[in-house]
Amino acid sequence: MSDKVYVFGVGMIKFGKYLEKDIKQLTGEALESLLKDCDLNSKQIEAAWFSNSGWGMSEDFQHCIRGQVALTANGIDKIPITNVENACAGGSTAFQGAWMSIKAGVFDCALAIGVEKLYFEDRSRVMEGFLAGTDVVKTRKLIEQLKKMAEKRKAMMAKKQGTEVKGKKGHSAFMDLYAAAARVHMKKYGLTQRQLAIVAAKNHNNSTLNPLAQYTFPMTVEQVMEDYEVSYPLTRSMCAPIGDGAAAAILCSEKFLNQHPNSRKILIRASVLQSGSWNKNDIAARAAKIAYEMADLEPKDINVAEVHDATAFGEVNQVEQMGFCPIGKGGEFAESGATALDGKIPINPSGGLLSRGHPIGASGLAQIYELVTQLRGEAGKRQVNQPKIALAENGGGNIGPGEAAMCVHILEKL
Repeated sequence: MSDKVYVFGVGMIKFGKYLEKDIKQLTGEALESLLKDCDLNSKQIEAAWFSNSGWGMSEDFQHCIRGQVALTANGIDKIPITNVENACAGGSTAFQGAWMSIKAGVFDCALAIGVEKLYFEDRSRVMEGFLAGTDVVKTRKLIEQLKKMAEKRKAMMAKKQGTEVKGKKGHSAFMDLYAAAARVHMKKYGLTQRQLAIVAAKNHNNSTLNPLAQYTFPMTVEQVMEDYEVSYPLTRSMCAPIGDGAAAAILCSEKFLNQHPNSRKILIRASVLQSGSWNKNDIAARAAKIAYEMADLEPKDINVAEVHDATAFGEVNQVEQMGFCPIGKGGEFAESGATALDGKIPINPSGGLLSRGHPIGASGLAQIYELVTQLRGEAGKRQVNQPKIALAENGGGNIGPGEAAMCVHILEKL
């Protein structure tokens, strides 16, 4: 058993739209970035965890052995390759799998990589594919109910204002689920749409400082508010875009580190994977509690965090669930400036899913890339003030009232 596990290196490509490239090419580019970062070669990797969710739903219809296909095309073969499919939490699950193998003493150097292509000419097929991350039969019925409620509300508002019904079709079903959760929070705690816009504007503005972000344009709170409505209270700018991308990390043991000294190493203090339940939406609180206990830390010890903001409400909710502010106060917390780059606890300095982008299988590892970069002090203009401890929270799919899977990782600069 290895007492300590480290992040030895990280790599990531710019998230965006790559219609001309396939999964194998994106994999190769991420590996090139990774190996350049840590000055290793692929032959030193003993095992790999490959995260991808949508390749099988593309025109390639590539199922079953995605990791073997993508990695062997880039010179990584013969070693154990584990395929990871865990919805939006796939990348962080791959990281957790690599961590667990080293912690158990099975390997000394392991790769976690997430690659995804979501841009295709047929956009409706991509949106329909998001349902695969839910209990499909039950969710279809729920989504139809939510759509009818949303359409009724839009018609009522348009009639009251004397305008035409605005909005566009074709968004992910998850946006309806997030919107419903946001409305409950608004009614119970007083969360406002403007507070959600503050979160979204913050993340869009953070991404202007991130050269690897999908979106790099600034937005004001007013612009976010005035964007077209996806599902009340969420406007388009409050929702993560689809995109293509790849991110990766190499994890290692202390033994490997002794053989290959690395002054930029980052210690993994905790790595947790939990599953949801139809009975109670407590997955985030459970995962956070286990991670804090494993790391022997408290929420107040965290200096910077990347959380799963598939929507602006997602960030509000996870900031509360991670213990950074009291339950019900996430909107006020953001409004106070506490989550800004120079705030009490900077949240999503990368721009988050909202603006860095959300290529499903790569998102969790993009969080790791950002936090390692922050802890190393290499984040440039978006660098937060001397962080020592960082937290990544990444949720995936939906079961009942909450996420189906969730990972929480805590990292430390040595």
